[in-house]
Amino acid sequence: MKSTTVRRVGLAVAAVTALSGVAACNSSDSAGSSSSSGSSGSSGKDDKAGHKGTTHLSPIAALRSAEKSTDKADSAKVESTTTMGTLMSMKADGALGWADGLTGNLTITYTGGQMAETMRQTGSTSMQARYLPDAYYAKMGEKFAQQAGGKHWIRYGYDDLAKLAGGSGAYLKDQMQNTTPNQSVKLLLASGDVKKVGDEQVRGESTTHYSGKVNVADLATKNSNLTESQLADLKKQLTQAGVTTETVDIWVNGDDLLVKKVEKGELASGTMSSTAYYSDYGVKVSAEEPPAGDTADFKELMKSQGATS
Repeated sequence: MKSTTVRRVGLAVAAVTALSGVAACNSSDSAGSSSSSGSSGSSGKDDKAGHKGTTHLSPIAALRSAEKSTDKADSAKVESTTTMGTLMSMKADGALGWADGLTGNLTITYTGGQMAETMRQTGSTSMQARYLPDAYYAKMGEKFAQQAGGKHWIRYGYDDLAKLAGGSGAYLKDQMQNTTPNQSVKLLLASGDVKKVGDEQVRGESTTHYSGKVNVADLATKNSNLTESQLADLKKQLTQAGVTTETVDIWVNGDDLLVKKVEKGELASGTMSSTAYYSDYGVKVSAEEPPAGDTADFKELMKSQGATS
């Protein structure tokens, strides 16, 4: 494989992974599984047992509480699956923190679609994704490293992405630096269309299931408890991602924490879906910058690609 081809492959995979990784934490550029069942089909408990019995609260009041509690938790373990039409299907597993910008580590595996085939050309369908407040890092396989001066990691500075990629880069930068799991809850609050489905078990834990449909054009402050500024930010993010409508299902435990979300939506580029599970809120998350000697910068790769292609 030619050097420029490997670089293009690495850049394409890492860029899509950056967006799909965020889908684990954010609803603006993702959507959910067509299934909205409360049962996960998996054994074991993820979070603290015991339900506080918040069923007497109205759906809006309950979601306001969940939004605040999830935001304040600062970190969690995450498992997610994401599908973007025929482009790709992938799964992610790891831990993320959002106390001061998005930080953490995910192992991302492509399980199907065009991107899985593209990844095979680099020697592996799995990669490590590392998130820091100012940059995102993707660790590629040995085949890629052989054609990139022996370097395994690609660094994407958010400021660089915003400059080089125009509006889409600015959108990615914003998502990387400001995303939290409670964005899904905010969406339901802003939709004005929220209903309690019922009490259900998620991986052995008692939860309350809420559902709603988000129409971006109709987002309003009514009943949402969101400020005009927060609402404007939500609309901007969704519009930039090409989202028009989205169905959101969330499951909240007795500690008012989000433990599962399922979303399905239509984007300008087609249908996207995502299911995510959150556990071990407050878990310690550490993410260090990869060694400089083993890291290639996105900007430099782009220059190299342009000069040699």
